[in-house]
Amino acid sequence: MSINQIAKKAGVSPSTVSRVLNNPDYHCSSEETRDKIWQAAMELNYTPNEAARSLKLGKKLQEENKTYYINVLMTRMDESRTDPFFSELLRIIESEIHKHFCILSKVWYMPVFSDDRKCNNINIENLINSMYTETNGKCDGLIIVGKCNSSALKKLNAKYKSVVSVNRNSTNYEVDEILCDGHKAASIAVNYLISLGHKEIGYVGDCQNEARYEGFTNALKANNITLTPGYVIETKQTEAEGYEAMEKLIHSGCCPTGIYCANDITAIGMLKALNKYKNLQAVPSIIASDDIEEAGNCRPMLTTVKLPKKEMGKFAMYLLVDRIKNGHSSIVRMELEGKLVIRDSCRMV
Repeated sequence: MSINQIAKKAGVSPSTVSRVLNNPDYHCSSEETRDKIWQAAMELNYTPNEAARSLKLGKKLQEENKTYYINVLMTRMDESRTDPFFSELLRIIESEIHKHFCILSKVWYMPVFSDDRKCNNINIENLINSMYTETNGKCDGLIIVGKCNSSALKKLNAKYKSVVSVNRNSTNYEVDEILCDGHKAASIAVNYLISLGHKEIGYVGDCQNEARYEGFTNALKANNITLTPGYVIETKQTEAEGYEAMEKLIHSGCCPTGIYCANDITAIGMLKALNKYKNLQAVPSIIASDDIEEAGNCRPMLTTVKLPKKEMGKFAMYLLVDRIKNGHSSIVRMELEGKLVIRDSCRMV
C-alpha cells in the first residue's frame, strides 16, 4: 500500500500525506484534512515499507518482520475534539505507530470510559466486546489515552492482553502506563500561585476521582490555606465551560485572586471571558497544566505546567510493542515530569 493511494483517497498531495504521517508537529491546512489522511491510512491498512526505510536510514532489516495492528481509545474527548491536548497527543501517537512499522487500525472517542457514574450504569463488558468485534481481529495492542474507569480498565486488559495507558491519573499498576502525574502538576501550579502571594485560590475542572483536584486540595493544606467551596467549579474541561465558569465567578462577587484550571483549554476559555470585562478592579491570575499550542498564542499568554507530550507518545509505543513481543511481563510504570512555563497570565498580589 503506497502513500500515493492514501493521497488519492484523501484528496491531497503525496507530500502532504508524508508530512502528516511522519511529523506530528506539521501544521496541516485543517484538522479535517489530517483526519481524512489518517482515516484513509487506516482503511487501506497502511504501514511503511520497512525495507526501503531501513536502507534509507542505514539500518539492517530484521528477519522478523511481523506487522502489528494498534487500536487507540480516547477517553477524555469526543469526536468534536474539545480538548486540544488530547488531539495533539493523538497526533504524536499516530506518528509513533507509523515509525514502529505498525498499522493504526481503529481510533475510538468514548468519554463514557472516564465517567465512573456512566460506567456503573451501562453494560461496559458488552461495549468492550462490540469494540473488539469492530476490529475484525486487527487488535494486537491497545493504547488508552486519558483517565479510565478501574472496572472498565480490568475488562479492557483481559480482552486485549497488551495494553498501555497514557494518563495524568495512575492506573495503580493495572496496566503498563506512561504517567505525567496530575497530582504533582497541580501542586506545581498552586505552589507557584502561593509564591506570588495568593491565598484565595480557586479550582476549575473535574473533581471526581481526579488527581489534579487532589493535588490542588493537598497543596492548599500543605500551605495552611483554607479551601473555599465557592471557589471550586466542577466542569467538563472545555473552553465553553471555562468561559461560563469565569462569568459565574465574576458575577458571584466572590472571585479568588488566583485560579488553577485542570487543563489549558478551560483556562483559555476563562481568559476569553476576562477579556470581555475590561473594567474589573481585580483580575485573577490564571494557571493551568498541559501547554497546548494555543497556550502561547492567547491573550494574555497562559502560564501553565508543560506535560511532555512527545515523550508520552514515544514511550507508550515502546512499552506496547515490547509487551506484544513478550519483552516484559511485569507491569511497568514510567513517570515523566511536568515543568512550569511562566508567561503572562499570573501576577503578584
